[in-house]
Amino acid sequence: MQKFNVPARGEVSGSNQAIFDNLQKALGFVPNLYAAIAWSDNALGKYLAFQGGKTSLNNKEKEAVNLVVSQVNGCRYCQSAHTVLGKMNGFTDDEVINIRKGHSSDLKLNTLVVLAQEITEQKGRVKDETLTKFFNAGYTREHLVDLIMQVSDKIAMNYLHNLTNIPIDFPIAPEL
Repeated sequence: MQKFNVPARGEVSGSNQAIFDNLQKALGFVPNLYAAIAWSDNALGKYLAFQGGKTSLNNKEKEAVNLVVSQVNGCRYCQSAHTVLGKMNGFTDDEVINIRKGHSSDLKLNTLVVLAQEITEQKGRVKDETLTKFFNAGYTREHLVDLIMQVSDKIAMNYLHNLTNIPIDFPIAPEL
């Protein structure tokens, strides 16, 4: 198996070094998976702009999507990172586990989690019933598009980690 290292600041382009500096100031560290994106001169800035773009989903909804998609894709790095971020956004340990399992006790959020899971598992082909429940819960077409964008954001990171197996620099999420 190919071994991938986490590039240090001095091993990346000048533009990525500036991004590393900003991440260091904002987060207190540069997450290993973000550092791995910096192997490309362009991808880190592009990804951070995409990830930080406006969305109709609130932070809790985004983290729910991140958790269930990362579970479906078997990405231990993202399961771990988003367990931390999910708790920072108000989820309990039990809620994080339940979302990773594909459900939430919050009925509206549950429709989002179920749809995100189905989108990921079925590559965008979902049952009419799942989509109807999502809309009946109060979500709109705008939410649907933003959900798909959130799923795609997380799939990119899941695939990057699953291919590189970069060391996880967050507390390891429990196995399900």
